[in-house]
Amino acid sequence: MPDIRPTVGTTLVLNATYEPLCVVSVRRAAILVLSAKAVCVTDGDGVLHSIRSQLPVPSVVRLIRYVRVPYRTHVVLSRRAIFARDGSRCAYCRGPAETIDHVLPRSRGGAHVWDNVVAACAKCNHTKGDRTLAELGWRLHAAPSAPKGTAWRVLGHRAADPRWTGWLGLPEVA
Repeated sequence: MPDIRPTVGTTLVLNATYEPLCVVSVRRAAILVLSAKAVCVTDGDGVLHSIRSQLPVPSVVRLIRYVRVPYRTHVVLSRRAIFARDGSRCAYCRGPAETIDHVLPRSRGGAHVWDNVVAACAKCNHTKGDRTLAELGWRLHAAPSAPKGTAWRVLGHRAADPRWTGWLGLPEVA
């Protein structure tokens, strides 16, 4: 097998039925293609070289055989995912977010769940402290909720490559 140097980038992996499965490194995708476990659907930028052959960098690959994957029904809650969901903007003042905040403070029985956690700037988070929105007279610009859809399940907090939009059901960028 040819020697493949690590290449910066990621590749979308599709099941044999063209449903998105996961995102892997370009190196892993090239190994799948070279071992005939996958075929390249969309080429990326650049070419991988070996002594005897060249392989276009794969952007999207499709597995040859169907793989049954039991999906989690929810997206894992993480700081990075909260910032991605809220667009890195404060839920209270729409300024740049730096921290996360529990809408109903944990000291008052609030849970650490998608519906209770928002991105916030340091000033709003400090001002709010352990008080509720009603006590401050504040309101949220948008109600927090768990992210849904194939893109969130496959990508998580990562940004999607524009070549993947058709496979993930994302709106086309003009």
